[in-house]
Amino acid sequence: MPRNLIDIVDLSVEEIDELIATAEDIIENPAKYQDACAHKQLATLFFEPSTRTRLSFESAMLSLGGSVLGFSSANSSSTAKGETVGDTIHTVSCYADIIAMRHPKEGAPLAAAQVAEVPIINAGDGGHNHPTQTLTDLLTIHREKGRLDNFTIGFCGDLKFGRTVHSLVNALSRYSNINFVLISPTELKLPRYVKEEALKKKGIPYTQTTDLESVIPQLDILYMTRVQKERFFNEEDYLRLKDSYILTPEKLVNAKADLSILHPLPRVNEIAVAVDKDPRAAYWRQVKNGKFIRMALIMKLLGVEI
Repeated sequence: MPRNLIDIVDLSVEEIDELIATAEDIIENPAKYQDACAHKQLATLFFEPSTRTRLSFESAMLSLGGSVLGFSSANSSSTAKGETVGDTIHTVSCYADIIAMRHPKEGAPLAAAQVAEVPIINAGDGGHNHPTQTLTDLLTIHREKGRLDNFTIGFCGDLKFGRTVHSLVNALSRYSNINFVLISPTELKLPRYVKEEALKKKGIPYTQTTDLESVIPQLDILYMTRVQKERFFNEEDYLRLKDSYILTPEKLVNAKADLSILHPLPRVNEIAVAVDKDPRAAYWRQVKNGKFIRMALIMKLLGVEI
């Protein structure tokens, strides 16, 4: 059976650390990896819009000497004709060596993995999981802080539907001495099941608040997220909540000098463009890191060693 990545907990802490080490070696020695996946093909099956994740996967495979095929919307695939996801996956397994799949329905990549004959990478499933964004976040934290333990991280914005938040909380809960600060409107709090499984069962301390400015001085990392219009059933609720938190230079006055500001992007208006000039803004470095960690992951799942 092929090895898949559906949920970040599919990887052990040791495997995550190994992927980070590989990604950092790729950053330092890119030429060493330029033919690592020669003659291998990656299929990107994106049933939901994406810019960074899809292009990051494609850039990763091309940088490894491989090639890419796929589609960027459900309308351009045979699912528009009524084909099941299972049949699509079966078909693409005949053409590609590995598949990166994004789907609006939670659990779709897991279902795909049941029928695929090649590794499946979950590139985001609804409001559930986004494990390769989490690997990107972990690599970024490691490069910014030099460690994956002993810090306070604040998650701000849409914690209810934010699959990047759910995955990162699950991942960081396996490292030691991390304090979680959960900043959101009451309606967009972190789901109870995530708190129960990742935090409460392990006795990990966390704080919930609606006030970003009151907690920003204690944060080592601030993970901003957008309020996602596509996850709302009621447009009135979205309009009421969409501007709940807007990070500006003024709000950073009392923040730590070595604060790292992360964001999975796309940004709407939750981080003012003026913040981009602040050296603490790490989100563009985060984008770059996404390519390198995906290169490391593709190699691992294909069993490629350098």
